[in-house]
Amino acid sequence: MISFQSVTFSYPGADRPAIQDVDLVIAEGMLALVCGLSGSGKSTLLRCINGLVPHFSGGTLRGAIRIAGLDPVQESPNMMSRHVGFVFQDPESQFVVDRVEDEIAFALENAAMPVDEMHTRVEVAMDMLKLTPLRNRSLDNLSGGEKQRVALASALVLKPNILVLDEPTSQLDAGSADELLQLLVQLKGEHNLTVILAEHRLERILPYTDQMIYLDKSVPGVLSGRPRDILSLISLGPPVVKLANRFGWEPKPLGVEEAKKFISTSIINPIKKVSFSSESNYKQPYIQVSDLDIHIGTKQILDGINLNLFPGEILVLMGPNGAGKSTLLRSIVGLQPINSGSISVANQSISGKHVSDICQKVGYLPQDPNALLFAESVSEELQITIHNHHLNPDDMHPDELLRFLGISEKRDSYPRDLSVGEKQRVALAAITITQPGAIILDEPTRGLDYEAKQDLITLLKIWCAEGMGVLLVTHDVEMAAATADRIALIDQGRITAVGDPVEVSASSGLFSPQITLLFPGSGWLTPEDVTL
Repeated sequence: MISFQSVTFSYPGADRPAIQDVDLVIAEGMLALVCGLSGSGKSTLLRCINGLVPHFSGGTLRGAIRIAGLDPVQESPNMMSRHVGFVFQDPESQFVVDRVEDEIAFALENAAMPVDEMHTRVEVAMDMLKLTPLRNRSLDNLSGGEKQRVALASALVLKPNILVLDEPTSQLDAGSADELLQLLVQLKGEHNLTVILAEHRLERILPYTDQMIYLDKSVPGVLSGRPRDILSLISLGPPVVKLANRFGWEPKPLGVEEAKKFISTSIINPIKKVSFSSESNYKQPYIQVSDLDIHIGTKQILDGINLNLFPGEILVLMGPNGAGKSTLLRSIVGLQPINSGSISVANQSISGKHVSDICQKVGYLPQDPNALLFAESVSEELQITIHNHHLNPDDMHPDELLRFLGISEKRDSYPRDLSVGEKQRVALAAITITQPGAIILDEPTRGLDYEAKQDLITLLKIWCAEGMGVLLVTHDVEMAAATADRIALIDQGRITAVGDPVEVSASSGLFSPQITLLFPGSGWLTPEDVTL
């Protein structure tokens, strides 16, 4: 079905190949997981499958690629799109029209499909992805997870033989991610669909994976085989695999259920309860949200929200897609009008204040870091921020901040040409150059590998130790387990729980990390907590 023979590709002007000497075979009907650290060539490999590389990227490609008997280098991307459905890492980048139903129908209209069949296919695709209630919504008013489902429906509506997805669960809550993966398995079985996806959150994907493909930018070629075999050869792995490596469990478990057979309650040491903070440990909130109501059109998005963020704490906000998380963050910095209630920052109401004034005190990183990147270089990005906030350049230290974030070598690079993880760090630099008392981050681990995620965790803890408050929205339960001083859950616009991460995560399995699910009642959240 899919074969790469000695494939090497270099982007225009690059000093090294993006992928090198790749030999790979993916059989029909497989679910193949492509993984590796950021910059290892995962997205490039995926784009070779439908011809985006080299047709749209330019560059030099050597070797042979065959996709369902076709050569994507010789065929046009339009021809390949009939066989290969593709969902990008940033779903916004592939949207053409404004309305959900129109976007799903767009590819069918281009293919001149009869109207009756087109309507049927669109209805089926919307039903599969639970988009029917959103059919008339503007794409601009969707959450990140909802946009991801629209992009997937737009790819599936053409009924391709091969479906390629770049980080398809990165913006989905745990329940939606599991539903998506089960749908892919169902389509794979019923229609012999071949699925290739790149993901950093291996804990979500491994139980569904038939073939694992690992890329390392420092080593030519790929490692390909059964997941357990590949996991024995690489350092990447979710918490249960880390435990397996630590305690010598074989065969390596791919998920919590498989790991449970290695656990005997008789050998668990006395509970190592992790101590967390509560509001009583703090004095004055830096951000205070009181009785907040927000309506968009006739729909109530937030209903009576009360939430405090204190200096020096990491508060993680979690909830299903469309629960109102991003709306709450936008309202804190004045980007979303409120209907009733109040928000104060540093003990002052934000009512009537300009967004730029609020953002001097509260740095805001949206889901898409591109929204903050406008300049021709990373260094210029920070200088523009300093100028726009009317700050004294002599009081700022942009080069020192870039070194702190590990991107000083990118100071002269064009920000939008950087990797997703590097863009995140540039955007972090842009929002923290003003030295705010708090930062609010919307899905900051999107596109980050395990190493980059750990670097971010370390960075946030350093800032918190210096007194900064962090409000972090994420669907990444493992990230929450590793960082949170407190966790708040939001559903249908209401805060449903807030407090100790152990107690809050245990109250809902959807927000429980693998270690908590494996050792219920232990008070453990991360592999480092476990003592056997």
